[in-house]
Amino acid sequence: MERPRARLLRHTPSPAQAVALGFLGLIALGTLVLSMPVASSTGEATGFMPAMFTVTSAVTVTGLAVVDTGTHWNGLGQAIILLFIQVGGFGIMSITSLAGMLLTGRIGLRSRRYTQAENRSLGTGDIARTVFAALVITVLCEAVVALITAARFSIEYGMTLPRALWEGLFHAVSAFNNAGFGLRIDSLVPYVGDGWIILPLVFALIIGGLGYPVVSELYDRMRAQWRRGGIGKQGKLSVTTKVTLLGTAVLIVTGVLIIGALEWNNTLAGQPLGTRLLAAFFQGVTPRTAGFNSIDYGEAQPVTLMLTGLLMFIVGGSAGTAGGIKITTAAVILAAIIAEIRGHNETTIAHRTISQSVVRQALAVASISVAIVVVAVAAIRILEPDFSGEATTFEVISAFATVGLSTGITTELGAPSQLILCLLMYIGRIGPVTLVVALAARHSVRRFTYPEERPFIG
Repeated sequence: MERPRARLLRHTPSPAQAVALGFLGLIALGTLVLSMPVASSTGEATGFMPAMFTVTSAVTVTGLAVVDTGTHWNGLGQAIILLFIQVGGFGIMSITSLAGMLLTGRIGLRSRRYTQAENRSLGTGDIARTVFAALVITVLCEAVVALITAARFSIEYGMTLPRALWEGLFHAVSAFNNAGFGLRIDSLVPYVGDGWIILPLVFALIIGGLGYPVVSELYDRMRAQWRRGGIGKQGKLSVTTKVTLLGTAVLIVTGVLIIGALEWNNTLAGQPLGTRLLAAFFQGVTPRTAGFNSIDYGEAQPVTLMLTGLLMFIVGGSAGTAGGIKITTAAVILAAIIAEIRGHNETTIAHRTISQSVVRQALAVASISVAIVVVAVAAIRILEPDFSGEATTFEVISAFATVGLSTGITTELGAPSQLILCLLMYIGRIGPVTLVVALAARHSVRRFTYPEERPFIG
């Protein structure tokens, strides 16, 4: 007879399954809450589709919306959305681990495994320190940005203090978690030339998009240097941190150049020089998975949408608030291609050898991601033939990469197409590999090998 403990372990979800189910449960709860009349500004119940789409976008920190956040939802509804953004950005399993640590003083092995699966890049020994550091970084960054922007909203735009504080807090949390939710239907277009609003949000976007392990490592180095009075040699940065920092810088510069060159005489036309430069800088940062916009992407040139879509596909750092494929994934694939071209047997990055299993994982993530995007674009094109291919592809990549930038067609899509976008946001947040692993009940171990043969390539 099977023992009770054995039966319990057999039915206990794997870490990947727990992450996938946790986000599904959070979406279901949020849909129920946002559907209630008390959450809407009219006092009427919100339909299932708008409520589910909104909470899915919030939990996955995307920012796409089918109703205007600032007018459809009342203060309570906006607070609920903000709460789900914070929970979704910080991570369900990370919050669970943090609660366990605060209550018991430690994190259990199962919680460590669940949190590791959610973040997909942490060793179990680093969980406690990283989760606590993530909490401190989150609170400090959001508080600073909220106070700066709130002061600007109050002084420059004449908002009452409570309203200014709420606007500052909402945008700060949304920015740090790279959610892209705003309280205006035109996002940050009214503040396109206001550096006191734009630059603090850019700071939050970049820090949140780097990923908690990277920010934690940088913070530890600065703290150690400060304790030694700036004296002493620091150890080398990890490959993940080096790749993430360099990749983020390269992609931001590329984005700024694309927007500046292609939209200078289009969506940026008629603005003062300083406003143009600030807008180009801001829109060069937001494709990193932010979702805010200070220009109208509905009026952007097709080539701008195409290149911005490519930038959105390669998003932020691992174990952060970004969706889609990560910078490190793209870097590993690029390094493998370079190694093959040069005829090297090993893939190396920053004088470190990358194992073949990591290369295969990167290839799997990229291949699955491309396949998901292609299938979704094809499906929506069939369902919505009236929309252009550029706009549809842009919307699909934005949803999958949990970026949230939009050409404005989201609200005009039919329910089946919006459901596809919801699925894309969900998959993009938990990760393609995590989803595949979660769907597999058991891992089969092959105890034999086939004869080797080399097929023709090319």
